[in-house]
Amino acid sequence: MRKITAIALLSIALVACNKETKTVTKTDPETGKTITVEVPAEDAGIAADAAVQNPAIKDSLGVYTQSFKLKVGETYPLITYQKDVQTMTAPDGKMQSGTTESTDEMTFTVNKFENGVYDITINLLSKRNAQSANGKSIIVDTKLAEPKEEQLKMMWKVNKALVGNKLSLKMKESGEVMSITGFDPVYAKVTASVGSVLKEAAQKKAFNESFKQSFNEKILKDQFTKNLLLIPAKGVKLGEKWTRTENASADGKIKITTHYTLKNVANGLVTIDVTGGIPKKSDKKTQEGITRSLSSELTQSGTILLDQNTGWIKNQNIAVNTLQTETLSDGKQSQSMKSASKSTVVVNPNK
Repeated sequence: MRKITAIALLSIALVACNKETKTVTKTDPETGKTITVEVPAEDAGIAADAAVQNPAIKDSLGVYTQSFKLKVGETYPLITYQKDVQTMTAPDGKMQSGTTESTDEMTFTVNKFENGVYDITINLLSKRNAQSANGKSIIVDTKLAEPKEEQLKMMWKVNKALVGNKLSLKMKESGEVMSITGFDPVYAKVTASVGSVLKEAAQKKAFNESFKQSFNEKILKDQFTKNLLLIPAKGVKLGEKWTRTENASADGKIKITTHYTLKNVANGLVTIDVTGGIPKKSDKKTQEGITRSLSSELTQSGTILLDQNTGWIKNQNIAVNTLQTETLSDGKQSQSMKSASKSTVVVNPNK
């Protein structure tokens, strides 16, 4: 009996090893990269369907729309990083360059979902600013100790008071931000942090007004809508392009145009190409025999990846190039000054 049982078990094992397998492509949730795995043939369909079952970004008759399918209890990252390298070329050809970097880290924790509305806690985690020029570097990082340089202490105090706070976000499943609250405790904490630096009441008042203009519900609503809700409500088809225009100057005379194209939807990832910028503009004025000519332009290009299942942004990497040339001429000779900037804007950098 034991011999028969052993043979039977051996036969079952051999059958299992000889099952037909199939290669399935999946998306690594940590890196956003595609990977391939071997699964039994009968499970291949299940594995393939699981990634796109009722996704947040779905296809209806060839038209893709975006919503958000976030899980209660889960935390989603929103890390923004920007690097600017600026080069100045003097009339004599001498060049100077400098680099600035900034990183803002926050996460979104889903508390509950009722009647089509998410209750989310925004966690402000860290801020980092760095500059380097002429062989010297300065860093203001909330994860590091307060800098010794007096001119950097105020920035560090403000950033340190800002992080560690929480805001409350109400967002519809469609991605519409209904409200962001909880700013008053943040304002009070930041104001207290600069008390040792700003002694006069007028200085504190001016600082508070300036800070509130740069950090408020409207600013964050615009930021989240721009970074998270990419696909128009009407939906778009593969290969279709749509455009957004926003002010690039305070008076609204200069506008930046961004073109988006739905490039691909596959393996749980939605790929959107980004182009556009500010067309070259030229201006010339003559005063007291001196003609001043100014030309400038901005171009941008890159890619945005969205998680098809949740609708959340996986990664954004966009390059922005600006060039400005100023020329002064008296009709006999001229001098030109050039300024070029290369920027990289990244959301949720890959690990």
